[in-house]
Amino acid sequence: QVQLAESGGGLVKAGDSVRLSCVASGRALDFYGVGWFRQTPGKEREFVVGISRYGGRTLDADSGKGRFTISRDNAKNTVYLQMDSVKPEDTATYYCAASSQGTYGVESGLYDYWGQGTRVTVSS
Repeated sequence: QVQLAESGGGLVKAGDSVRLSCVASGRALDFYGVGWFRQTPGKEREFVVGISRYGGRTLDADSGKGRFTISRDNAKNTVYLQMDSVKPEDTATYYCAASSQGTYGVESGLYDYWGQGTRVTVSS
């Protein structure tokens, strides 16, 4: 079983960049496909971007395409979400999730393990 911990959120201004980290413990992260999701109050959790076990393939949602980049360093058991040119509508709690099937798709049900989330607030 793997535990996930996100960090890097905070208050930023529109147009800024922010990098979120998801550190895994308990089991090597390269067993898992990983996705980043986000959620705002009253809305369903939304897929942002995913990455395959060894980083060779990624999947981007339209919301962050061209602005968000996912990467991973399995030696550090860490997955990153680089967010550039952030917008106020990117304000949300961001979660990383791991899939023991190695998938990295858009459906939250594909993922077995979730972190507690890190809040990103983008001011205009």
